[in-house]
Amino acid sequence: MNKKTVAILFGGASSEHDVSTVSAKGIISNINKEKYNLVLLGITKNGEWFLFDDDINMLPNDNWLTSKSLKRAFISPDTSVHGIVTENGEKIFVDAVFPVLHGKNGEDGTVQGLLQLAQIPFVGCDATSSGVCMDKGITNAVLDAVGIKQAKWLSFSEYEYRKNPNEYISRAFKALGSPIFVKPANAGSSVGISKATDEKELENGIEIAFKEDKKVVLEEFIDGFEVECAVLGNDEPVAAEVGEILAAAEFYDFDAKYNNPESQTLIPARIPKKKRDEVREAALKAYKALGCEGLSRVDFFVKKSTDEVLLNEINTIPGQTPISMYPKLFEAAGVSYPELIDKLIDLALQRGGKI
Repeated sequence: MNKKTVAILFGGASSEHDVSTVSAKGIISNINKEKYNLVLLGITKNGEWFLFDDDINMLPNDNWLTSKSLKRAFISPDTSVHGIVTENGEKIFVDAVFPVLHGKNGEDGTVQGLLQLAQIPFVGCDATSSGVCMDKGITNAVLDAVGIKQAKWLSFSEYEYRKNPNEYISRAFKALGSPIFVKPANAGSSVGISKATDEKELENGIEIAFKEDKKVVLEEFIDGFEVECAVLGNDEPVAAEVGEILAAAEFYDFDAKYNNPESQTLIPARIPKKKRDEVREAALKAYKALGCEGLSRVDFFVKKSTDEVLLNEINTIPGQTPISMYPKLFEAAGVSYPELIDKLIDLALQRGGKI
């Protein structure tokens, strides 16, 4: 059997850099080494690119940056290279790239655009779909257009807000009630999210969100079960089991996700099977409407008072850490983690480099 060469792209100039290194370790630890040759390409928080060829236990906490194996390198957009160019001019052909880059400069279509220019097959959504799904304001507008239910929302840019902040604060409470969730339009892992119950808290929350992005999304509070559905596939995607998040904090922020051991995940979710099937159907509908390919994790609320299913957000490069929901949901559906990784790479190769 001829081995395929797969580049694992990790780290990134993003607030989710540290999560990415842990996710990369999870994938590298579970990939079938008899089937794939791996090339590890890391991006620092400052945006520098290095080949890494050392112990993968060095990946978390950026210990990999102390490795003597580091060699400057980057993915070339030149289609004749079809891979990586090192600082010495060496060319490394790769069959596919697995971008394990959460958040900005990785999940937003930027890296996907580079790979499309290079015509290299890669795991996950293309540049257009990635950009649409990353921007919560655009995602919400598309969901409204195709009739997928979600919480009431508002979105505005920093430029618009600075011209008349009082107008936006007043409009928010009239349209959304209280409390209000404040989110950067382009961020993940719940970075920059806050909850506001009065004008002062909303003003502070908006300023926090603007530190992460130039656009903010405000959403009404939903008292519901927080559930997630993993989706896999290109033209004929499939949805795995539905899981539930039990956040240790008031809401599932970054710290509750990755640092608080009291946060729990339940598979399957504590909702009736009929309702889980409804979530899965809605996840597939959103996946197709937003042009997703490869993989995504689609997050929902199931409203406690009415059992109404409301889409919260979609993640095109979901976490692959030991506590991440995406691989666990497919394990619950009978697909092992190594098998899941194999399917993801196969989907990339099936699609090819010309998207």
